[in-house]
Amino acid sequence: MACGDKKASCKLAILDPELTVTQPAKVTALTGLDAVVHAVETYVTKRRNPVSLAFSREAWRLLEANFTRVLENPGDLEARGAMQLGASFAGWAIENSMLGAAHALANPLTSHFEVPHGLAVGIMLPHVVRFNGAQCGHWYGELLHASVGENGAPLPEAGAAGLADFIAELVRRAELPTQLRECGAIAEKLPDLAAEAAKQWTAGHNPRSVGEADMRQLYEAAW
Repeated sequence: MACGDKKASCKLAILDPELTVTQPAKVTALTGLDAVVHAVETYVTKRRNPVSLAFSREAWRLLEANFTRVLENPGDLEARGAMQLGASFAGWAIENSMLGAAHALANPLTSHFEVPHGLAVGIMLPHVVRFNGAQCGHWYGELLHASVGENGAPLPEAGAAGLADFIAELVRRAELPTQLRECGAIAEKLPDLAAEAAKQWTAGHNPRSVGEADMRQLYEAAW
């Protein structure tokens, strides 16, 4: 389990969108991005299975359609409820298939430069999608079938490249940085970050094998 201990697993979750209305806009954006990344990463991991795929697809459908709706109208309870449900489904997908390289790359950014987790994964995911697309681009195309072009999402034939561009656009719509140089990361530290990222457990679940050299190239692409 992602939580690490079955005794720490909750038995009941109450999803109440009214409780989220007063949270800061940046918190809404960062947590929403994290959920989007969960939906995308879980769809292509080495441990993907029929259960995880069902949760990932429905999570993606709900999240991509409502993320910008919430940003534009924070009081939209229908959109907030859909985001909560999508985030919950994405969590179930994690429990069944785990995560990938975007999270492996994000954790060192948070620990060394205090880049908020949602921003770290949001910046790195487009580059990871392009990297993985060389091997499993058709899976990303399958995921895009769930959104059928809604909310500006690319059509399935756009594949990995279209999905990567769309995710980067979501980060921009949230008025967040899209490059590591904007987040206080130090270029000279990228080799050290890459070495640390390669040791993250989520890297082992990435659909395309990813080593230290690959991690460095992904950081440099995001720089």
